[in-house]
Amino acid sequence: MNDPRLHTAPAISQNAPPLSFSEVRQVIFGIGLGMFLAALNQTIVATALPSIGRDLDDFENLPWVINAYLLTSTAVAPLYGKLSDIHGRRAMMLTAIGLFTAGSVMCALAGNMIVLSLGRALQGVGGGGIMPLAQIIIADAITPRERGRYQAYIGIIWVGAGIAGPVFGGLIADHLHWSAIFWLNAPLGIVGAIMSRAALKRLPRHDRQHRLDLIGALLIVAAAVTLLLALAWGGVRYAWMSGEIASLLLASSAITALFGWRLMRAPEPFLPLPILANPVVLAGTIASACAVGVALALTVYLPLYLQVVHKLSASLSGLALIPLVVMSTPGSILSGRALSQMRHYKRMPIAALTCAIGAMAVVAWWPAAPLWLVVFALAIVSFGCGSTYPVSTVCVQNAVAANQVGTVTGVMNFFRALASALEVAVLGAIVLAGFGVTPGRGRGADLLIQAAGTDTAELAHVFGWVFAAAGCFLVIGLAALILMEERPLRGPGSVPPLDGKEIAR
Repeated sequence: MNDPRLHTAPAISQNAPPLSFSEVRQVIFGIGLGMFLAALNQTIVATALPSIGRDLDDFENLPWVINAYLLTSTAVAPLYGKLSDIHGRRAMMLTAIGLFTAGSVMCALAGNMIVLSLGRALQGVGGGGIMPLAQIIIADAITPRERGRYQAYIGIIWVGAGIAGPVFGGLIADHLHWSAIFWLNAPLGIVGAIMSRAALKRLPRHDRQHRLDLIGALLIVAAAVTLLLALAWGGVRYAWMSGEIASLLLASSAITALFGWRLMRAPEPFLPLPILANPVVLAGTIASACAVGVALALTVYLPLYLQVVHKLSASLSGLALIPLVVMSTPGSILSGRALSQMRHYKRMPIAALTCAIGAMAVVAWWPAAPLWLVVFALAIVSFGCGSTYPVSTVCVQNAVAANQVGTVTGVMNFFRALASALEVAVLGAIVLAGFGVTPGRGRGADLLIQAAGTDTAELAHVFGWVFAAAGCFLVIGLAALILMEERPLRGPGSVPPLDGKEIAR
């Protein structure tokens, strides 16, 4: 029976005093190590993949070191948001860090690729909750209008992880056993759990009784897993038009239809219909997904571009990627400042993303451009993508009630991860098709280089289409950002009064 208390219980935090600046900073620092672990994991493992394949004598299943984490982390993202609304942020953050640490230990002890992939899957179950929970916790502690003032602290964490990942991964792969990458997570995870537990004691709570729709949760996880398997295997293990990929896509569509039916029948559906129908949530999620997906896809395929077109070594191509990793943070910080100080806070990210599209058009039109121009253009792209993150996240969270922030943040991260996987698959399909690689012939950069030959102009032409596709995704993100309603943000802020020109508008 539908209990009316599920819809009327007030949030506990309504009478709770707001946190001071120092208390908010303690909360951010408290969850900072967990955020650092999740961000570091995105780059440090990729550097050691060749060493892992050689040591375990299994290159055939090496992609599952990445895919296993991607599958589970994507599938559980909406679960953490909902469970944190039920059981509290601190309990779920400690659970996420604990599962991530346990998975790291399992990976470090792995003696074959199957155990390593299972450990990475367990890592993903934990890591898939750390970043959404961090966003939810920050939303609980800071009003939307004031959130941009703390963006610099978050940016420092991302820059540190983005630079440290490739550096530490390379050093460990060259001078230590690859398992040290995962052993490193164990003490950091323990310290992170201790810091989070202490810092989140004073966090405001937005409790309300909820029912967890287990059937709906299982359906959305199953739909996500089958779709991600199709994206991971398409064009690599099986041809895109093969019966295997068609079966996976058909299964994902059928399960999604069942999930939609469940949404209409459940007393409290796993994804509330008002949230899914909210136009700000829809537009903000699309804008964020396109920007995040392009940044991730470029990180995956740019090393190959730099090596085969500009003839850089693996280490130099890694150094050339630093602007792409680092420049998203200034964009995020400036966009955060716009949230707290400007009435029309969308103008800055719209301008930055427009410049990013222009820069992407340059390298798409001239993919054999000099290296300095390519790096400069990619820095502009990264700046534009970074400016989209805080505005889209804050606007989505601002568009729902406080007791729904956990759910909507999980939803946003879930669809953003799915869209990122789709964008990586699209760009990968262009690379494979352009280089004449067919499924079953093998994997990896060496195969692609051999398939493409040595003609630099031919290689550059292929990547011109890759950059063009990335630019199309950015155009979709810009359109969503423009269409997203610019609602007033909750909380006090130093919003300047309207001047004569603004009044005229």
